[in-house]
This record gives sequence, C-alpha cells and structure tokens, in this order.
Amino acid sequence: MKIVLYVIWALFVVAVVCSLWRTIKDMKRREALMAGWPKVLATVTGSRSGWTSGVGNSSRTRRCWPHYQFSDGRGDVYRGESDISTAVEIEPGSPLAVAYNPADPGESYQVAAQSKMVVGCLIPAFAAFAAGSLWFIGIFPVG
Repeated sequence: MKIVLYVIWALFVVAVVCSLWRTIKDMKRREALMAGWPKVLATVTGSRSGWTSGVGNSSRTRRCWPHYQFSDGRGDVYRGESDISTAVEIEPGSPLAVAYNPADPGESYQVAAQSKMVVGCLIPAFAAFAAGSLWFIGIFPVG
C-alpha cells in the first residue's frame, strides 16, 4: 500500500514540477519577446467578465479582463484584450500600458509586473507541501 502512495506522490511531484517549469519558460519567452516591442498607453474600451472556478474549496469570485485600443506609430488603431484579470472592472477611458509587436500590431500584451513573485512563492510552498506529504506517507499506518 505504501508503494502505491509513494508512486502517486512521485507522479504528483513530477506533474507540479513540469507545470512550474512550463509557466516559468512561458513567462521568460514573453518577457524576451516584449523587451524589444514599443510600449504605448492604450485606452480601456470595456471588459469581459467571468467567474473563477472555485477549485479547491475556494469561493467563486468575479474577474474582469479589460478590452483596450491603441494606435501604432502610423496612427492605425488596433484592439486587444488583456490576459491579466482584475477583481474590479476598469473604467472605460482609463489608460493601460500595452506592448505591441511592430511586425504585427494585432499581437499585443498588457505590460504588468508579471507574477514572478507568485511563482517565487509557489516554489517553496510546494516544496514544503511535498516534504510534508512525503513525511505523512512515511508515518501513515498501513495494516
């Protein structure tokens, strides 16, 4: 029985490590892409609202993803939707910092202090959880 618990624990750890690796890799790729892109102040035109899933016994909360429009260097207007959600709806007409791809201005992202701090906090929290669960499996009474 303990072998099964150790195998499940190992699979869980591998899945979380792979997930964190991919998240960090995607974050670095996007930061490298956006480093050379022009930054402009876009104008919020509205937002799309939705709900969080409420996974893990958390309560569902309302989230908003702002829609924005901006002009490139030639004055052409482009629209986009932020992939960063907020708890409160941003008022239309508010400024929003955006970086856009000069080769394809339709590709743009909201400039924000990406969640490096969140990922940095998740790693030690997961390590503590993994160590605690491994310890629990070791003392789990199997008869």
